[in-house]
Amino acid sequence: MVQRSTSIRLLGALLGLFLLMPVLMAPTPPSMCTPLRTLDDSLSHRRRYMKHNFPINYTVRVHHEEVFKLSNISKMKLRMDNLEELHLQRMWFLVNHSVLKRIIRVMPDRHPSRPYTTELERRLQDAEGVFVQSHPPEVFQQELPGAIQDIWDCLTEESDKVPESSWRFASPKSLLDNFCHTMHCLFRECFATTETQQDQSDSFHCQKGRKKALRAES
Repeated sequence: MVQRSTSIRLLGALLGLFLLMPVLMAPTPPSMCTPLRTLDDSLSHRRRYMKHNFPINYTVRVHHEEVFKLSNISKMKLRMDNLEELHLQRMWFLVNHSVLKRIIRVMPDRHPSRPYTTELERRLQDAEGVFVQSHPPEVFQQELPGAIQDIWDCLTEESDKVPESSWRFASPKSLLDNFCHTMHCLFRECFATTETQQDQSDSFHCQKGRKKALRAES
């Protein structure tokens, strides 16, 4: 009788874990994959447009939160409680919209990379539109974790109110490298069947960050 009771409790615990998994893992909605792969195709040309068409060692002034790398994702997963993939995905859109605007802002109208960058911005907007439609409206009304909200507030603050210490300089190509690598991390289901060596490295760093977070919780 005791053994049967224990088995029932174990089954209940496993069922509870199963029910929580969709919330914690936040799988990418299938409808997101087409616009993200279109975006990925554009990003595959970033070396030509963001390196070859700029002077050597050219940099853009950006907010330090806009230098959004795989290591940032790993640290957030390790340090922040109640962090869901959806929170990071929302922040990813905000960061990269801001990054593209900063790059466009420094380019003259006739700069050879301007049409490419504006098209990239349009494709990001298209992907975000599908992202919003793929989730219930109440998801975007929920309160963000404190640290994510702080970053959100920093990125939406007017530039003239940002302290000088919060600015960084980064090359256009490095910013788009971050854009691409973090996309493959946060929306990995869309790229699982077409992984390149770089994609596998991105996935490794994502998994590494998730394992560190799980070890910290245990």
